Amino acid sequence: MLLLVLLCFFLGAGLWISMSLAAVGFVAMTAVHPSPGLFLASAMWESSGSWTLAALPMFVWMGEILFRTKLSEELFNGLAPWVRWLPGRLLHVNILACGIFGSVSGSSAATCATVSKIALPELRRRGYDEGVAIGSLATAGTLGILIPPSIIMVVYAVAAQVSIVRVFIAGCLPGLLVMVLFSAYIVVWALLNPSKQPKAEPRLNFSEKLRVSVQLIPCALLIIATIGSMFVNVATATEAAGFGVLGSLVLAAVTRTLTWESFYESLKGATRLSCMIMFILAGAAFLTKAMALTGIPAALAEGVRALNLGPYGIIAILTLVYVVLGTALDGVSMIVLTTSIVVPMIQAAGFDLVWFGIFIVLLVEIAEITPPVGFNLFVMQTMTGREQGEVAMASLPFFMMLVVTVVLITLFPVTLVTGLPEYLLAR
Repeated sequence: MLLLVLLCFFLGAGLWISMSLAAVGFVAMTAVHPSPGLFLASAMWESSGSWTLAALPMFVWMGEILFRTKLSEELFNGLAPWVRWLPGRLLHVNILACGIFGSVSGSSAATCATVSKIALPELRRRGYDEGVAIGSLATAGTLGILIPPSIIMVVYAVAAQVSIVRVFIAGCLPGLLVMVLFSAYIVVWALLNPSKQPKAEPRLNFSEKLRVSVQLIPCALLIIATIGSMFVNVATATEAAGFGVLGSLVLAAVTRTLTWESFYESLKGATRLSCMIMFILAGAAFLTKAMALTGIPAALAEGVRALNLGPYGIIAILTLVYVVLGTALDGVSMIVLTTSIVVPMIQAAGFDLVWFGIFIVLLVEIAEITPPVGFNLFVMQTMTGREQGEVAMASLPFFMMLVVTVVLITLFPVTLVTGLPEYLLAR
């Protein structure tokens, strides 16, 4: 409890998250070892000297490059003709475009901002309900951290010491499930509110649809090269990240959006974000080592076991804890702050760590649209000029779809999460 109070004090005082974690770890280590500085140096080296972790800055850079291309505009135009027959019509493009862009971006905020920049003006111009448009974009933007490759997934895999590729593959079916549930809500809403639908647009024949959808080919090839290479065991996550960066540079060059200025800005943005995340991971690694030596995680795990809550009771409590944390922290901080304590509990309860990674990512998605520190709410607030409360209320129905997804993967963990990586990687 003292360490938790100390951590809250450091964070409340404005100290960097990484420094706060290291400081708390130093205090804890001092109580059990005379030379805590040696552990600090070794923990920071071990956390940052990992070849696996090299995938992180590469995926971040790939997202930064694509953020500065015309990919989102091409996605919107290419997908629009295929969803006009569905109730809700072009609102479904928000879901599909965020899912596809998220699979090559890996960032929730970048996905939300990039797709919204193109979709919102188009939907407003055509007379679509702005509340549903804002809510769908804010929540569908979170697909950037669920559909692989995902920066959050890399952070979790490194912190929990599980396979990045397994976590990536495990996120595919839950990601598709979230997209289906989002679109299902839009269909139901459109059927219940026909007066809020704009007039139907002229339909295109099949050949015209194909001609418009040619714009999707570069994006499809990039997804296949990046994700497909991992799925068929041709490349590791780090190698696939390298393919992704190369593909995104080629795509930016082909679309003529690759200038020296955009190249420099993408590199600067990727360096800034990667350094921040790796610095946090270094502080968390030292805290993890300190906690292990003090025996606190094992004691907490034993205490939880003594409560006889059962596996689902533990999951219910952790869900509440992560939702509360999400009101004040970003996803990376949530993961690195809790992994050292929570993982022993999860293992003791018999849960698969790959499954738990997807569980946490879904809770981080929920956190992204939970006030007052919901990053996607900030993005949509900035882009629409609406109050955060309005954006949050518009996102509420989609928020509930994420809650349904959490329930479903908990009830059917093998079918929806762990079964696919076991099948693909056992071949």
